Amino acid sequence: MDVRPNGIHHVTAIASDPQANADFYLNALGMRLVKRTVNFDAPQTYHLYYGDRAGNPGTVMTFFPWPDAPKGRIGAGQATTTSFAVPEGSLGWWSRHLARLGVEATRPAERMDEDVLTLRDPDGLAIELVAAADHAGADPWDGGAVPVEHAIRGIRAVTLTEHDHEGTAQMLGGTLGFRLAEERGGRYRFRTSGAGDGVGTVVDVLADPRAERGLVAAGTVHHVAYRAPDAPTQEGWRRTLADGGVDVTEIRDRSYFTSIYFREPGGVLLEIATDGPGFDYDEPLLDLGRALRLPPWLEPRRAEIERHLPELVAPGAEGRR
Repeated sequence: MDVRPNGIHHVTAIASDPQANADFYLNALGMRLVKRTVNFDAPQTYHLYYGDRAGNPGTVMTFFPWPDAPKGRIGAGQATTTSFAVPEGSLGWWSRHLARLGVEATRPAERMDEDVLTLRDPDGLAIELVAAADHAGADPWDGGAVPVEHAIRGIRAVTLTEHDHEGTAQMLGGTLGFRLAEERGGRYRFRTSGAGDGVGTVVDVLADPRAERGLVAAGTVHHVAYRAPDAPTQEGWRRTLADGGVDVTEIRDRSYFTSIYFREPGGVLLEIATDGPGFDYDEPLLDLGRALRLPPWLEPRRAEIERHLPELVAPGAEGRR
């Protein structure tokens, strides 16, 4: 029962306009729309998944786009930044590409000796592009708006902002098995203990006792999911968390994986999701994201659901021919 070598599965955030969301993540960031479905708990809204060519675990950013959703507030008790890995030497190209699209991107003064671009999506969600060499085995999308030599390789890290970092650090370093790799200026960097330090292996905990409490709504992260390779491992994790006094949900069927949910001591909602069955479970790999897919229990309501969903034209969803 060890999630450590597997790292991040996906990050889920809240958006407002689904079309603006798709335009940004497909055109500006060059990701692939790997699944067009609905929020299984509230099927009147989309659930959009973006990732690499196959939507491999560790590459996926997902959104619940609620039209006219109120603006959220990024702050303490949240995952405040999602960082994507791009190849070393690519940030100059990314700066020019984003500038052509009118997306403002800046470089922080200092970030753990990393070369980083910071930017915001249309709802104000905080995004980083981090130049990294440790993404062997990546399967970047080669059919989108970004040339494959510069394309995103996966989610490198998330940053959790906390008023008091100690409880969070104890859970990460204890129950969840991360190792504290570095600390600078109130930023505590945890890594999985696998052999490599590639995509999805970093969690930064930023201690900021003066930060305003975050409000989860449009432009904020809803939850961060970590990987379990299979159902028995996930079941073991659920028992371990429950035995440790953590309020953890039952196992929930998300069609493309199964999930459990719990909160870390600072309040961030975490998930442990299985690697399979994957996004080609209900449509061929070549067709990912082209059509609305529904789980079997919602299929009888397809006509009703489609009437309530806004039109969504996914630029580049067909890929290059």
